[in-house]
Amino acid sequence: MIRVIGAGPGDIRYLTQEALGIISSSPCLVAFGRISKAIEKIGAKVIAVQKVEEIMNLIKEHDDLDILASGDPCFFGVVEYLKKKGITIDQVIPGLSSFQYMMCKLKKDWHDACFISLHGRKGSLDRVRHSGISVILTDQEHTPGYISKKLHQMGITGCIYAGFDLSYPEEKIVVRRIGEDIENHSNLSVVVVEHEMDQG
Repeated sequence: MIRVIGAGPGDIRYLTQEALGIISSSPCLVAFGRISKAIEKIGAKVIAVQKVEEIMNLIKEHDDLDILASGDPCFFGVVEYLKKKGITIDQVIPGLSSFQYMMCKLKKDWHDACFISLHGRKGSLDRVRHSGISVILTDQEHTPGYISKKLHQMGITGCIYAGFDLSYPEEKIVVRRIGEDIENHSNLSVVVVEHEMDQG
């Protein structure tokens, strides 16, 4: 049985009760770097991996495997990758996404938002032109500072919010005008863009 469990934005306080129950009784639990360290603190035994490819080897070795993934596993997550590799997933346990956490911190609704992932992907920022609010997942190359400058070059104006290490004690949320510099406080970040679209 292959289960994928949403670990929430990072801090174990945001794990659901269902996720905690599975983690505590899992015969074989695997998680990525920072999440694995957090899970070890609650006494769970976990196999730490650095790359999603490592999970493929573990699937071959174990009949029962629980995969702990950051955020919600169906939001630009590991579920998509495993399906493309032909892996049958028996169950997905939802988790709180980092973007949901961020929007609550900003006290903003997101029902009309555009969602873009640049996290290890070749995504395009062009969709920001057509949306009043956009949520962008980042990586080491596509940092909030890079996104701010790129949007400015595209002629997009408005506000940009960058959330670093969301839910962790070192959490930091920065607010800037599009085009302004944004210091990269961490490789774990989410960007929200409020585009001042032409109302005419």
